[in-house]
Formats: sequence, C-alpha cells, structure tokens
Amino acid sequence: MEVLDTVRAVLAQKGTAIWSVTPDATVYDAIALMAAKNIGAVLVMDHDRLVGMLSERDYTRKVILVGKQSKETSVEEIMSTNLTTVAPFDTVDRCMHLMTEHRVRHLPVIEVDRVVGVVSIGNLVNWIISAQGAALHNMERMLGAEYPG
Repeated sequence: MEVLDTVRAVLAQKGTAIWSVTPDATVYDAIALMAAKNIGAVLVMDHDRLVGMLSERDYTRKVILVGKQSKETSVEEIMSTNLTTVAPFDTVDRCMHLMTEHRVRHLPVIEVDRVVGVVSIGNLVNWIISAQGAALHNMERMLGAEYPG
C-alpha cells in the first residue's frame, strides 16, 4: 500500500513547531531541550540556515560511548551534517523509503531553502495507521450499503 498523502498534510495535523539549537550550544543543553519537549532530535541552526541535526543516537554514540562530557562538548562537534531532507509536496511513502534507506528517524522539511517543519518516523506511522483506519471504515460503509442485513 502506498500512502500518497503529502508531508504538508502531516505537518498540518501535527504542527510545524521547530525546536533548534545553535552549533555552539552544549550537548547538555540540546539534550535538556529534547527532554523538555519530548522529542528525539533537534535541528542545529545558524540563524535561519540548517547546518545539522542532533539526535539521541548521536548523543549515545558520539558522547557517551567515547567518554566525552555533555556539558563540555559543543553540538557542532557531534551533530550529523549529511542530512536527508524532504519537501512539503513529498509523499508519506517517499519519506518512509528515505528513512529506511538512510536509517534516520527524523526528516527536516525544506521549502525554498527554509525549514518549515520536521517529520519523525512516529508521525508517519501514526499517519499511515489513521489512513488505513479511514480506508477500512470507508470499505465497511460501502459493503454495508451494498449488502444490507
């Protein structure tokens, strides 16, 4: 099953809040923001320009496992910079394929060189579940109308 709904539709439902830190912020501050907002990654922005992303995976692999101190390490030292991004007109199906192919859980949404949101694997899975539920409900209604009793 392909889900041809767009990222724009997902953002309209989940919201377009963007949580970010600057490259010179400490990893500790970034992790504190993620905990406060209950999110798994933050964008790293240099003014309005996306320069990277910091995820829980970056933290565990590039700070904890190598013995760095999160209060002494800047986000810039460990952030991911080779980001996979999507546009608002991309489909949910395309996002799922990109996430699987690139082994990422978050995709910044870019429109005309500006970040307009972020979609996570959780957002997309919830969207797909809702879409499947709606499709099933519609089929049940159609079948009920054709075969009364």
